[in-house]
Amino acid sequence: MKRYAFFLGCIAPLRYPGIERSTKEVFKALGVELVDLKDTNCCPAPGVIKSFSKTTWLAAAARNLALAEKEGLDIVTVCNGCYGSLFDAAHELHENKEMLNDVNKILAEIGMRYSGGTKVKHFAEVLYNEVGVEKIKATVKRPAAYNAAAFYGCHFLKPSKLKQLDDSERPTILDDLIEAVGAKSVLRKSKARTMCCGAGGGLRSQFGETALKFTKANLEIMRNGGAEMIVDVCPFCHLQFDSGQKDSGYALPVLHLSQLYGIAMGMDAKDLGMNAHITPVKL
Repeated sequence: MKRYAFFLGCIAPLRYPGIERSTKEVFKALGVELVDLKDTNCCPAPGVIKSFSKTTWLAAAARNLALAEKEGLDIVTVCNGCYGSLFDAAHELHENKEMLNDVNKILAEIGMRYSGGTKVKHFAEVLYNEVGVEKIKATVKRPAAYNAAAFYGCHFLKPSKLKQLDDSERPTILDDLIEAVGAKSVLRKSKARTMCCGAGGGLRSQFGETALKFTKANLEIMRNGGAEMIVDVCPFCHLQFDSGQKDSGYALPVLHLSQLYGIAMGMDAKDLGMNAHITPVKL
């Protein structure tokens, strides 16, 4: 059985615990063991910390990478932001030995060291490339026959030259994963799938109304495309779409891909944490 250190990040456990529950259950059903990575810190978000101090950002990320390295495991995360931050930091520290040495001087102050070998993967990447669509199809107990708007977000595929997961301009990986459990991805040819949800880069916290304009533009495209729900792969996008629909005239249920899979594999909606959603989920 393949094993990964499970990096949860901030938003999933604090706002949408159903994402954690569904991811663990889905991976268990697919023969992948997720080992809780204890005592982690924030990934941390590069849009905030890196803009002030690149070394501080790398040191904070390296602490998480070192925790996984100590367990002898690579990291899997369910968040685009965490994935982007940890992946970028792991790449830089692997390629830049001088920076790795500088970071290890900081880690030494707390009795830690990082050798630069931890790999970071997105859970959708593991589902697609390691589990495979055919094995996923075989676990479906209740086909999720919904029209879904796939939302890739900003940090899942980019920088594409480094991640090499898919064509960042015309991706299909998430659409294929959605359709593996019986749903229809209704925006396969739309560039809106890879737009910003509105929350990224501190926009949500500093310029909330501007952030909502991004969100509503996406929601309009999704609704006009015939979507019955939004399927994302990032808790921050999840939060923005879920909370952004309040009093807006939109009412598209928002599901993390792991929750969609949980439904298809026969999990109860309550166990999937649907009661924590602001926009009601009626399936």
